[in-house]
Amino acid sequence: MKQKTGIVIFLFGVLWSLAWGLIISISTTNAINTMTLEQLNESVWSPNGSLMMLWGIGGVPLGTVIAGIGLLLYTRAKGLTTLFFTLGVLLAIIVAMASGSLEFYPFLFGIGGSIILLSFFGILWFWAKNRKDLEGPAAKAANLSLVAYVFFLNASWFTCGMAGQMVSKAFEGFDNSPPLHIMIFFVLGWVFLFSSHYQLRKE
Repeated sequence: MKQKTGIVIFLFGVLWSLAWGLIISISTTNAINTMTLEQLNESVWSPNGSLMMLWGIGGVPLGTVIAGIGLLLYTRAKGLTTLFFTLGVLLAIIVAMASGSLEFYPFLFGIGGSIILLSFFGILWFWAKNRKDLEGPAAKAANLSLVAYVFFLNASWFTCGMAGQMVSKAFEGFDNSPPLHIMIFFVLGWVFLFSSHYQLRKE
């Protein structure tokens, strides 16, 4: 019964994320491309409006948490594990979103970027330690995950750089090109990570 409930909750989280991520995002994209900032602020898609705030926190972020809860139930995780996951992730999302109202502090970006980079190389070190003892599908899965990690690091690097430009005085009025390269890195990272997990199913 617990596993069936978990699957239902997981599927609900997937559908919730898709609904907000696709339908709402497409609608907002159309509004952004056809309205002036003044018109946008007077519409339901106002960046400071309740709908956009709900979309930011209650859309895909909430859907992913719900999906995670469902999978923890499906895998028969302990109740405390599910509780800590739910409260911990929700709190992190709320704090992260609330930080958007703070002033820009370059050193925070520097600290965050350093943590990301050091974590990346730490992951690679432990990856190498585990990879040397693997064979067959497990080895192929590890190889695919390595590619994913590299793409995610590149996506993070360029995202941080673009985010810094958006709030830096020296780049005011600078004509940024569409960040297609960042999307490509993220897509490749997720595809290779998915392929890695899929390869493990052959074990």
